[in-house]
Amino acid sequence: MLKGKRVTLRGVRKEDLFVLWEFNNELEVQIARGGSPPLSQSLERLQADFDSNVSKGGRDGTWFVIDAEEKVIGECGLTDWSDFRGVAHSCEIAITIGDKDYWGRGYGREVVWLLLEYAFIYWNCQRVGIRTHSDNERAIRCYKACCFIEDGRLRRRQWQAGRYVDTVCMSILREEWEFEQQTRKGQRSW
Repeated sequence: MLKGKRVTLRGVRKEDLFVLWEFNNELEVQIARGGSPPLSQSLERLQADFDSNVSKGGRDGTWFVIDAEEKVIGECGLTDWSDFRGVAHSCEIAITIGDKDYWGRGYGREVVWLLLEYAFIYWNCQRVGIRTHSDNERAIRCYKACCFIEDGRLRRRQWQAGRYVDTVCMSILREEWEFEQQTRKGQRSW
């Protein structure tokens, strides 16, 4: 479990599924995260996926529910791992704030900082990437505030709400993150 000032990142519980299902079927949330064309998801399918993963045993991995003010507001995780014979660790961050009441209030930034700390300190990553579509200006501002640098754009890569938009690829390197941590003197400022 990862704890920040206002959010806790923890494993998904069965009782979280209904809220996650609502987020997964909310058109505005899907479009914000790049879900175009939007696809519906049945609660039964989400529960079956959860049950299948639970039946395998072991640990939950690097996927989390985002808790704030004692409620689930989204989900996040580290994905797309790159590991070549134990070196050059890199991954991508995936994040969805599904509760629109929490949009634009700094919660996403706090989640990203927690995931960066987790990736760099506990998973020995050298690079962490993140992608979004070019219409998601709120996310791009968040990532820039977390010191991500734009690596480039995949032009007109995504069909988004009736038109093609660019995919914006961003990243932060370990030394950039460490420099930012030193600049902030170890204090989280989200």
